[in-house]
Amino acid sequence: MTDPTHDLVIRGGTVVDGTGNPARTADIAVDRGRITSIGTVEAAGAEELDADGAIVAPGWVDIHTHYDGQVTWDPEVSPSSWHGVTTVVMGNCGVGFAPVRPEGRAFLIELMEGVEDIPGTALHEGIDWAWETFAEYLDAVDSMPRVLDVAAQVPHAAIRAYVMCDRAHDEPTPAEVAAMADLVEDGLRAGAVGFATSHTLLHSSKHGFVPGTMATPDELLALADAVGRAGHGVFQLITDNQGLGLDRLWLRSVAERAGGTVTYSLAQSPLAPQSWREALRYAEQDRADGYSIVPQVASRPVGMLFGLQSSLHPFITHPTYRAMSTLPLPERVARMRAERTQLLSEEPATGSVVARALMSRWSQIFPLGAQPEYEPLPSTSVAAVAEREGRRPEEVVFDWLLEQDGEALLFAPLAGYADGDHEAIREMMLHPDTVLGLADGGAHCGLICDASMPTYLLTHWARDRRRGEGVPLEQAVHLQTARPAAIYGFADRGTLAAGMRADINVIDLDNLTLHAPEMAFDLPAAGRRLVQRADGYVATIVAGEVTFADGRPSGRRPGRLVRGGTVGRA
Repeated sequence: MTDPTHDLVIRGGTVVDGTGNPARTADIAVDRGRITSIGTVEAAGAEELDADGAIVAPGWVDIHTHYDGQVTWDPEVSPSSWHGVTTVVMGNCGVGFAPVRPEGRAFLIELMEGVEDIPGTALHEGIDWAWETFAEYLDAVDSMPRVLDVAAQVPHAAIRAYVMCDRAHDEPTPAEVAAMADLVEDGLRAGAVGFATSHTLLHSSKHGFVPGTMATPDELLALADAVGRAGHGVFQLITDNQGLGLDRLWLRSVAERAGGTVTYSLAQSPLAPQSWREALRYAEQDRADGYSIVPQVASRPVGMLFGLQSSLHPFITHPTYRAMSTLPLPERVARMRAERTQLLSEEPATGSVVARALMSRWSQIFPLGAQPEYEPLPSTSVAAVAEREGRRPEEVVFDWLLEQDGEALLFAPLAGYADGDHEAIREMMLHPDTVLGLADGGAHCGLICDASMPTYLLTHWARDRRRGEGVPLEQAVHLQTARPAAIYGFADRGTLAAGMRADINVIDLDNLTLHAPEMAFDLPAAGRRLVQRADGYVATIVAGEVTFADGRPSGRRPGRLVRGGTVGRA
């Protein structure tokens, strides 16, 4: 064989290029981190991958994560990297760790712990705080090699805390609004890819609602002006109105003054199961009128995982359980079995009314199973099983929690499952004016594990769905690659073509397997988190370097910080 010509050649794979076009069999050549040829590649490569029988697709782009702290200590940025993700956007929902004054660090940790359920002990031990300004934070992130690319947004709560200090929850003065706007503009000019805020009453910490939750339209429009002055950046928000009601009064103004895309979270609400349709109609009208206001949707129901090691389960506040709650799991399981009668005779003793209600929605609690089922039949719910078997729902839940030696998990969908199937999710995913997000990688460590959504998109939607139509493979790949990349202006990735960055997944689709989530205690200070693994990723490639082979890290860390304004604009 002659001397190698290319750095890497991927041979004979079924190329699904991210555009939505039909798959084709081809070779891919890579040089200096870029794709140089797709077709028949005659020349050899210094490194070659046999992709015969495998899917070759762009690396997944995940635009809704909360790795703001984890990226400073974890070069793997797991579990997202285990699922073929090659670019993540963090700083969502208005929470993050910059800018920050030394005396304000604990406050930002407490916000993140309250809003995103990331253990505060892990954040205290893991973050080295080698920054104060947002620009310094970006430089710190940029200095650490990792397996994938990261991009950051300026968080509203952090800039409020930086400017207003102890008054972060109060109404700002005009001078304070101007100072916040300057910080947003500075952060974007330093390389942030957007600005993020929270307008939901679901986000709170021990200090109350997240700073900025009650911000007036005038404040938000001033911050949108800052985005516009910077010349790039997405305006991201989470809101209880989901683009409806009061949101309609100012979202267009935000989009116009920011000069780019506004994206907000949208899901099927159990309280208003058809409201998402109205939101999509508004999105269509916005696009027709020249506004880029994009609902961000999930590929499976957003829900909690109840288990004996989770943050919540239906017995967690029962007096008898609380007395044993700190025991090691095997001892706790043995005690629960021994004291079953007593536990089942008790009522929850403490906790919020909302939490107790969520933990007793018996028609919306299902066994997740060793092969996780996120589209369960209504007939498999706690309520349905209890009725068939003539038992109390509490008895059914109790027995399920003790399965797998106490490591079993129960799935309790919160949004996206009002109809007992995925039809609403499918319609939202396929709508031309939405974008996939909401996987929340790095967050909700004790209760949610959705960083695996990109894998679920292939296993469930492109291959296995039986309760309705799936999604063609080419379209499924497009939804997780080109579409989110375009929203954030990442013009150098998201599709496979000559000249594009060589972020690539090689996938054995026939054998792609999503395993059940499990609790790990591998965060700093032995902090816990739910993680989920997958088999079937033959290789994940970032900037032309194999970072994972058959699910194992290669030790290569070509990932970098993606700075806004450097790769084009959506």
